[in-house]
Amino acid sequence: MSAKTQSLLWVAQRASAAVLALCVIVHLGTMIYAIRGGLSASEILSRTQGSVGWLAFYSVFVLAVAVHAPIGLRSVLLEWLGWRGASRDVFLAGVAIVLAGLGMRAVVGVFA
Repeated sequence: MSAKTQSLLWVAQRASAAVLALCVIVHLGTMIYAIRGGLSASEILSRTQGSVGWLAFYSVFVLAVAVHAPIGLRSVLLEWLGWRGASRDVFLAGVAIVLAGLGMRAVVGVFA
């Protein structure tokens, strides 16, 4: 893999980490606020349903995971298994697609 591609993956990993950090803080803060306010899980879901803002927020969260996790897993597969080459990258693209698909399914389920 070229140095340019390696650099782009490094930037994508760090940028997605920053987005994830922000999303986790917002998510946990919102959950703590809601639960301390006495809301049940069903009441929280009723407030998120139909909210375009929450749909956008959790969509960004899911997409950040779908970028971040496969890049990190790429290094793990190299270090632990010595797996290199196109087959690893195809596998990781599949992991990214599965993460994005399942995550968006959950997001749409909460929104609908």
